[in-house]
Amino acid sequence: MTAQRTGAAGDESVWDALPDTVRGRLAELAAKAVGELPKVDVPQRLRAVARFTPAKRARRGAHALLTELRDSSAFRSAVVRWWQDNNSDALDPNAEDTVAATAAAVLLGEPDAAERVGLLAERAEQATLREQRDTAIARVARLETEMQELRAKLADAQDAVHRVRAEREAEVERLRGRLREQGKSLRDARDAAEAGESAAERVRAELAADLDALRAERDAERERAEQERGRAERARADAEVARQSAREARQADEVRLALLVDTVDGAITGLRRELALGSPSGIGSRPADQVRGASIAASASGRVDDPVALDRLLALPSVHMVVDGYNVTKTGYPELALADQRDRLVHQLAALASRTGAEVTVVFDGAGVVAVPTATPKGVRVLFSDPGVLADDVIRALVAAEPEGRPVVVVTSDRAVADSVWRRGAHPVPSAVLLTRLGRV
Repeated sequence: MTAQRTGAAGDESVWDALPDTVRGRLAELAAKAVGELPKVDVPQRLRAVARFTPAKRARRGAHALLTELRDSSAFRSAVVRWWQDNNSDALDPNAEDTVAATAAAVLLGEPDAAERVGLLAERAEQATLREQRDTAIARVARLETEMQELRAKLADAQDAVHRVRAEREAEVERLRGRLREQGKSLRDARDAAEAGESAAERVRAELAADLDALRAERDAERERAEQERGRAERARADAEVARQSAREARQADEVRLALLVDTVDGAITGLRRELALGSPSGIGSRPADQVRGASIAASASGRVDDPVALDRLLALPSVHMVVDGYNVTKTGYPELALADQRDRLVHQLAALASRTGAEVTVVFDGAGVVAVPTATPKGVRVLFSDPGVLADDVIRALVAAEPEGRPVVVVTSDRAVADSVWRRGAHPVPSAVLLTRLGRV
């Protein structure tokens, strides 16, 4: 009996044909036992598996456990003994659980183990086939239902197609009728258009003839009007030239007269002040003028060498200060571009003019100036010399144009310009003095 069981348990064909359920049951039995067996009964290849938990041994070491059960009769006998000693019910070939009974028969080497394995495999295959059959039947039923639905949808779609086709044919017929009507209307319209075009051509020809006559008449009238306009323009230009000449002459006389009056008034005021300062007992004398031990500074005249003297000059009535523009800017801030130099100086002079009330004119060389500024700050007259004319000559002309007796200050460090304007009665001021005065504005 033992020999038969050993032979059945070691039959590789039985082990190779085991269903998955039986293999899982045998792996569970071996996994439970290998953790409790003495180390000497555990094969070398299973000692690492024996250290796992029973669930982990059955899951991760199933292949190794089944291989040892098949190949090692000693390990298989040790497992059988352990289960018989601890739980003989687990190895009952007559158990109601077919999978458990088959696994026990294979492990115990029962003679009918191969038959049981074949029967269980056949049952499993039949169960699989039944399941596949049930699945196929359910799928067929579902497909039949879907086919019925598709047939119903197809019938509805065919009905809709028939309706749409009938409606389309009716619409096509209506469109054909309308097209015939529009064709007739189009032919009538074409005939009317051709008749209208002929009439329009006749009217166009008549209008062209009238237009040519009107153009000829208009050209003759325009020529007469041009001649009259030319004569009127010449008469108007002559009258305007006469009026402009008279106006300029009158304005020049008025300006010179006003400047002369202001100059005379300033000269009288200065003369009174000088007479009062120079004669202790003369006309205009005041008690404070009789105090001894102190003297009054004499009024400045000629060249000016400090900002205080420049302020006294700018305080004179109707004073006119003429500035040599680039001579001042290239002395004070030569590192700037010429346009920036001009802009900075003009704005500083505007501030000085607003404080002193003096008339200020600044002259720049016009050579190389691309665009002459059209707007300047209030209180400053900005002049650019014409092509071929030096700014120095413009400054001399400005001084010469002033009436004799009006105080004129010329700011320049050019010795030739300073000497020439000084000889004409102006007060030359070095550029550095003006820059110092502008620094306090």
